[in-house]
Amino acid sequence: MRGSRPKRRVAALGSAGALVTATLIAGAVAAPTANANASGGHGQDREARGTAIAAARAAKAGIDWQDCPADWNLAKPIQCGYVTVPLDYAKPYGKQIKLAVDRIGNTGTKAERQGALIYNPGGPGGSGLRFPARVTNKNAVWANAAKAYDFVGFDPRGVGKSTPISCVDPQEFVKAPKMDPVPDSEADKLAQRKLAREYAEGCQERSGWMLPHMTTPNTARDLDVIRAALGEKKLNFLGVSYGTYLGAVYGTLFPGHVRRMVVDSVVNPSREKIWYQANLDQDVAFEGRWKDWQDWVAKNDATYHLGDTRAEVQQQWLKLRATAEKSPLGGVVGPAELISFFQSAPYYDSAWAPTASVFSKYVAGDTQALVDAAAPDLSDTAGNAASENGNAVYTAVECADAKWPTSWQRWDRDNTRLHQDHPFMTWANAWMNLPCATWPAKQQTPVNVKTGKGLPGVLIVQSERDAATPYEGAVELHKRFKGSRLITEKDAGSHGVTSLVNPCINPRVDSYLLTGKLDAADVTCAPHATPKP
Repeated sequence: MRGSRPKRRVAALGSAGALVTATLIAGAVAAPTANANASGGHGQDREARGTAIAAARAAKAGIDWQDCPADWNLAKPIQCGYVTVPLDYAKPYGKQIKLAVDRIGNTGTKAERQGALIYNPGGPGGSGLRFPARVTNKNAVWANAAKAYDFVGFDPRGVGKSTPISCVDPQEFVKAPKMDPVPDSEADKLAQRKLAREYAEGCQERSGWMLPHMTTPNTARDLDVIRAALGEKKLNFLGVSYGTYLGAVYGTLFPGHVRRMVVDSVVNPSREKIWYQANLDQDVAFEGRWKDWQDWVAKNDATYHLGDTRAEVQQQWLKLRATAEKSPLGGVVGPAELISFFQSAPYYDSAWAPTASVFSKYVAGDTQALVDAAAPDLSDTAGNAASENGNAVYTAVECADAKWPTSWQRWDRDNTRLHQDHPFMTWANAWMNLPCATWPAKQQTPVNVKTGKGLPGVLIVQSERDAATPYEGAVELHKRFKGSRLITEKDAGSHGVTSLVNPCINPRVDSYLLTGKLDAADVTCAPHATPKP
């Protein structure tokens, strides 16, 4: 499930949607403090040296900031540029790739400026280039931080305006209807396995040269080179969803390079969870949040007329699903497309009312509203290319970060068992990740995330009922990063907490970013306002 938000297909680790519709001053270069044993051995030493070489080079070169290209849709005064990094940090003088970066200067005075705040929205595969737009769009939640920091976004390796990867023709990727993710037979499973294998082969064919290097540790090294290119001695970082895992790995490899770090909606960094088990855990959490949404719909039956109990709303969903399975709505919206559309509700509270509204119209006889919302738009070639690219990067990073089970029996057993009580997402998520079982490139051992010398206190923010990154992930990172503080948003489950209005959370994030101060103990906050119908 992924944690960025592609158009209409919300996808933290793997969104079903994706498969189913499927960031010179000598001071800027601190000595490498990469932990040689973070994931074991001498390769790590070579890569630490390679990172230091690349960072020194980037600090000297800086970034040639220009007005952004018109088709990037980033209004002045946002500026854009590129940072060059090695494809393989063990060979810092070998092949180089480009990373797209953008920035907007701090809105306060020169005296108020505290450097750059670099952002990653998640994915893997999400673009961070919209981050400076929080300033141009006058986002009130971020106004205080913007006074002190330049807001810097970037497209990670493989993504978008950086050196991109692809696994399949984008128009083919979005074509609908896809197969129903829930298999009715062994033949269905065989067909899905074939699709997953072909997808992995497509990645190798179109982007094989980059696949072995599409890892979270490499993206963390890229982040360190971007830091140096910006002329920053230390990193200020905001990571959401998968961005929290990127932050956790960066903090492990470069503990002495961190100044401030906020991680929001946390991927469980345990080696045992990355990434196979993390996706199974997600299926359980999605079911819980799906029920939360149904309870809210039932409570607002006067508006939506979908039933005044959760069971009645679920019946309407099952009826819709069965209808679409028999005959896809508008010829294009089957169960796969429905899951892709409806999963935005368990992801984000902001999607509760719009999703319920479209569902309500359908039940009242307006099928077109649902077709318009859930069907791919084949004329949107740029959006479709972005969706395909996001899914390619998601798959490449998760498959390369860790060794995945290769035994189909294990996948079948685990997902069949989970599906019984957690049917909303389980099979869709399984098929999305199955290319990792036959992945053609080298798979690594995940970094052992832990506290290293010089790591400052990290601020962890998490809602209790998050579907995409279950709460246990925040607890696990809190244990591993000594001196960190955890803010829990109780009785809430929206993914990405720091951008919501919550008077208990927003001032604490501001205070940490502006002063570095953390609360003396962990904090539990009441939930943000429940969506209105």
